[in-house]
Amino acid sequence: MKLEEELYELADLFKVFGDSTRLRILYALFEQEEYSVFGLSDTLQMTQSAISHQLKVLKQARLVKSRRDGKQIFYSLDDDHVRTIISMGREHIEE
Repeated sequence: MKLEEELYELADLFKVFGDSTRLRILYALFEQEEYSVFGLSDTLQMTQSAISHQLKVLKQARLVKSRRDGKQIFYSLDDDHVRTIISMGREHIEE
């Protein structure tokens, strides 16, 4: 992949982090490991449709993954890289 293409992809990734609602969802998953849409909705005091919309964006960006258990779908951070990005961001703003 060309450097310029990589930079565009990196910019798109950081755009996803530019929304406070998505960051709230990521941080909740960072803290608890796994949530259903209902659980996130209850925890963040938001509608399930708002949560679902943002989860779709996060999933497309490969920041969250899902697993089905019966009729429920549970979401978690996609991998340790996402956890590291969140940790490093918090560390940076706390300095």
